[in-house]
Amino acid sequence: MITGELRNKVDKVWETFWTGGITNPLTVIEQFTYLLYIKRLDDNEKKKEADAELLGLDFQGIFPEDKPQLRWSIFSNMGPDEMFKVVTEEVFPFIKELGGKQSTYAKFMKDAIFVIPTPSLLARVVAGISGILQSVQTDGKKDTLGDLYEYLLSKLSTAGTNGQFRTPRHIIDMIVRLMKPTSQDIIVDPSAGSAGFLVAAGEYLRENHGDLFYIEGLKKHFNEKMFHGFEMDGTMLRIGAMNMMLHGVDNPNIAYRDSLSEQNKDTEQYTLVLANPPFKGSLDYDSVSDDLLKITKTKKTELLFLALFLRMLKKGGRAASIVPDGVLFGSSKAHKAIRQEIVDNHKLEAIISMPSGVFKPYAGVSTAIMIFTKTGAGGTDNVWFYDMKADGYSLDDKRNPIEDNDIPDIIKRFENIENEKDRKRTEQSFFVPVDEIRENGYDLSINKYKEIECEEIEYENPEIILREIRRLENEILNGLKEMERLIR
Repeated sequence: MITGELRNKVDKVWETFWTGGITNPLTVIEQFTYLLYIKRLDDNEKKKEADAELLGLDFQGIFPEDKPQLRWSIFSNMGPDEMFKVVTEEVFPFIKELGGKQSTYAKFMKDAIFVIPTPSLLARVVAGISGILQSVQTDGKKDTLGDLYEYLLSKLSTAGTNGQFRTPRHIIDMIVRLMKPTSQDIIVDPSAGSAGFLVAAGEYLRENHGDLFYIEGLKKHFNEKMFHGFEMDGTMLRIGAMNMMLHGVDNPNIAYRDSLSEQNKDTEQYTLVLANPPFKGSLDYDSVSDDLLKITKTKKTELLFLALFLRMLKKGGRAASIVPDGVLFGSSKAHKAIRQEIVDNHKLEAIISMPSGVFKPYAGVSTAIMIFTKTGAGGTDNVWFYDMKADGYSLDDKRNPIEDNDIPDIIKRFENIENEKDRKRTEQSFFVPVDEIRENGYDLSINKYKEIECEEIEYENPEIILREIRRLENEILNGLKEMERLIR
């Protein structure tokens, strides 16, 4: 998380965009991202040039030798008018076609538009970003640029009506730590948005699986085959892909795709799903893949995505998904069908109930995290339930940091889940046998199984209470009479 001077510099550039007429937060982030990326290209090129010179090697960079003006270090020192002409007519078209016109990068950049309207605004933003990245380079932390980008994305939470429901970063981190991605995993988020889950998984792997970056096969897997994300919003698609690249993933598989449609043919391709799919969406049957309707015939996206996860996962693959509470106890045939499918034909492991304020200021919807493994042969034995009361932030629209936080306890208990079997239903976490879940119509709401321990309070006999009230009244009346006597 960035603080202090660096944060102030980012805020100042953000304000520069707004005063310059670009007020949509998604557009600001997108334009900010393009310029960050252009600067990073030049910085990386300089480093490679220096390494090649030190080792006495020939170097063929990405920038044409006859067009030095494409580099940040050159055009950033030009006057506003000349800079604007170079960036709009040469630099931006150049970055859109990096890697070749058929590359994944070029595909999601093909609709990108540079919308900074004036030379003076571009000059001020370029100067601001140069100052920001100079602070990043002297910060000393390994992922300050990634933190900077996360701070930009956090501004979506104050964006009002963008229609973008950004999953809080601390909730994403908790889910990733619960699932513990490995260096062999193939990870997918079918509703990727800004790619928060994929970024967090990459950071977890960097911290816990350093061998990824020393063994050539694993390094290639990390950069090219491990991360997959699908998104239908073109702006979020580009933001998500840039987010991955700014976090050190060279060639993420981020693609435009309607994950629930026939367009998505992925079957048994992934080992880990991390997702927060859209809630309360409703689709026509004609627009939904027939394979998904066979599992649960419904128009509700939150149910269809669970069916999709089962289809996309390899046998033994795991899924952790945020779901609205209605998925857990909805009484429709489709609700029951998807819950029964997961419980009876696969292995449901955990339901973590979250407080309703987690997604504020977007919405106050109650949600939970569902964790399961695809087996195709059952395996659900006991389901672990956890009643999260606090996530470290106030549950109002302000979401200010507070001391109460169940997240460390959730992670610790899930890591040692076998020790949970003796916990009582009155405690915050406990197991429920699968037979009991079946008997309750596959209801997965924690309130169905949680026991409330009532404390018996004994009150005095009403006659005694009345006598005490009369005594007090008499004392008051006597006191008033004495005061009246003194006044006279």
